[in-house]
Amino acid sequence: MLKIGFLGSGKMAQALAKGFIASGLTKGEHLIASSPPADQKFLNEFKSFGGKTTHDNKEVAENSEILILAVKPFAVTSVLDSIKSNFSNSHLLISIAMGIKIDTMEKCLPGKSRVMRAMPNTPAAVGAGASVICGGSHARPEDVMVTERLMTAVGTCRTAPESSFDAVTALSGSGPAYILAMIEALSDGGVKMGLPRDLATQLAIQTTLGAATMAKSSAEHLAVLREAVTSPAGSTAAGLHVLEKGGIKGCIASAVEAATERCIQVSSKY
Repeated sequence: MLKIGFLGSGKMAQALAKGFIASGLTKGEHLIASSPPADQKFLNEFKSFGGKTTHDNKEVAENSEILILAVKPFAVTSVLDSIKSNFSNSHLLISIAMGIKIDTMEKCLPGKSRVMRAMPNTPAAVGAGASVICGGSHARPEDVMVTERLMTAVGTCRTAPESSFDAVTALSGSGPAYILAMIEALSDGGVKMGLPRDLATQLAIQTTLGAATMAKSSAEHLAVLREAVTSPAGSTAAGLHVLEKGGIKGCIASAVEAATERCIQVSSKY
């Protein structure tokens, strides 16, 4: 069983921990997480599925083979500085911190430290995550393999150059919020037209899941799949006309662009 430590115990750390346990990669008793006293609520939640908790980052490093850095960008350098004396060649650091480049993290750790960068998303908690990873200058092939194994255990995993990570964060990292907003809007539309809320919400969820499953399993272009649902002069065509008048495609693309620009702003500070 892998001994995994989390530097940070927030929602994303919890999502990964739950996913790792559910996939059988490890057990709760082999997990440990740290957070400051102000985040005791997160530590209590982490403890609820069997993990150990502490306020001491060094304790996490001393009791783990793999360290997952899951803190806010502003806290990265101070957290890494706190474990520098405990970080050895036997450790692998996997960072999921938004916007923090590998080079920045390597400079905070002893020379030739093994660092990987990953960008998962919250559906990892239910085994449906979408992750992208890349390796640092001293990462070994086996480090890439173990990181891929961890992320594949909670969904899909692709490798990509670090230069793409701001866009990845904006698309798949933030994407669940965009999709949930669209599901909510579909449900609202059903309620407006007389459906009970629970029925409207369940139909919206299953319709979204079904469309995504179709897109994943088909080699056809998305536009071809969309056309297959759109009969001439039908109700779908009428609905799509309203969406196109409202600029739905441009709006969503602009959301990804805005989120990417925000990631770039964060990256530039550190």
